Amino acid sequence: MKYYIIAGEASGDLHGSNLIKALKKQDENADIRCWGGDLMQQAGGTLAKHYKELAFMGFIEVILNLNAIFKNIKFCKQDIAAFNPDAIIFIDYSGFNLRIAKWAKENNFLTNYYISPQIWASREGRIDKIKATVDHMYVILPFEKEFYEKKHNYPVNFVGHPLLDAINNRPELNESNFRAENSIAPTKPIIALLPGSRKQEVQKMLSLMLSLTNDFSEHEFVIAGAPSLDKNFYAEFLTDPNVKFVQNKTYDLLSIASAALVTSGTATLETALFKVPQVVCYKANWISYQIAKRIITLEYISLVNLIMQKEVVKELIQDDFTKQNLKKELNLILDGAARTKQLASYDELITKLGGPGASAEAASLIIANAKIP
Repeated sequence: MKYYIIAGEASGDLHGSNLIKALKKQDENADIRCWGGDLMQQAGGTLAKHYKELAFMGFIEVILNLNAIFKNIKFCKQDIAAFNPDAIIFIDYSGFNLRIAKWAKENNFLTNYYISPQIWASREGRIDKIKATVDHMYVILPFEKEFYEKKHNYPVNFVGHPLLDAINNRPELNESNFRAENSIAPTKPIIALLPGSRKQEVQKMLSLMLSLTNDFSEHEFVIAGAPSLDKNFYAEFLTDPNVKFVQNKTYDLLSIASAALVTSGTATLETALFKVPQVVCYKANWISYQIAKRIITLEYISLVNLIMQKEVVKELIQDDFTKQNLKKELNLILDGAARTKQLASYDELITKLGGPGASAEAASLIIANAKIP
């Protein structure tokens, strides 16, 4: 069968790549065309558009790039029509994907959504659009099934979280070699810095994170470079000899880190699954933040706290994201009771998410639904 997959960010590329592997394993005749990145292409998808051309962050940034967005929407519709897939699979990236889903449904394509739009966080009214345009929804967070089925009478499948697959499928890391290859001191404990995957995020977050290097000189700070950004972009942040950089090796870095400073997003959950104590940080464009504050109804912004429904990791948001607060919270998780408590909560979190197998389960359901007349 023919599958058309649309992912618009680095995390979607990761989960899309594992989904492609599962589809190809279960359907030996799978022909897959996709929007995504290098990982999806390496897994066997034919790349129609790279997500690096699509990443616009925040309300203001989206408005400034409306012309490019509309051109991408037009191209996507034309490309789907030409490919004529048996199933379309949307991965997160809701602003774009829900527009395409409406068109796809009107044109009698089978629509599948893997990794739900976060309507439980904001703009819940989008449920009507989802009901009208998405034939099958596969959710990855345990509370999402109850949200859709009990609150909105919309049946969904909980398949588990694909990060468990991504982490479990990794080859074992040789720490000594990794440190040597990346000029990291052989024995210094590492503080991993995950400042986000978009230029605007990194510029807002990283300078303040790096202001702590003199206060924690017995540690080595290592920046996790995002696959969506070139190494040259990070050059201005690499003037301190106590700061190192790795590109597109976040999981390797987390597997040996003692603690992490993490920009809110999927990275907070990834860090928890590697059992690295963390402080969650977030600071946006002032106008974007003011708008977001008025439409997002959640008590927490990190996936860790949302899944656990309590504060497991400290969140320093907007005005609370200061050097003084960051230093205090980092000290707390490097040693002592706060560190022990956070690690114990991570074990509870992993239990809630279920075991690995999300990619295979989602692929199996997509194939089965595509075969139904």
